Amino acid sequence: MILPAVLKRPTAFLPLLMSAAAVLIVAGHVALHGPARETDEGAAAHLWQLLMAGQLPLIALFAFLWLPQTPRAAAAILLLQMLALLAAAAPVYFLKL
Repeated sequence: MILPAVLKRPTAFLPLLMSAAAVLIVAGHVALHGPARETDEGAAAHLWQLLMAGQLPLIALFAFLWLPQTPRAAAAILLLQMLALLAAAAPVYFLKL
């Protein structure tokens, strides 16, 4: 299979969507409340944590299912997934949220 065909699989695109949602949650929270650290975690922090943690089993399942079948396409998608995961974690790390 080629890259676009593998990317249509739910275990390939759902982690990417979850990372995008996590970025949007952080951006929305910063836009509304500023980058100041809060004493208590709110709903945005919990949603971000759930999205980030929920990606990991999907990424592992994708690697388990697709790496043996299509190593090049699966490796490219795994790289995209890892970059998306890092992009979603970067604002939280750098803004110390």
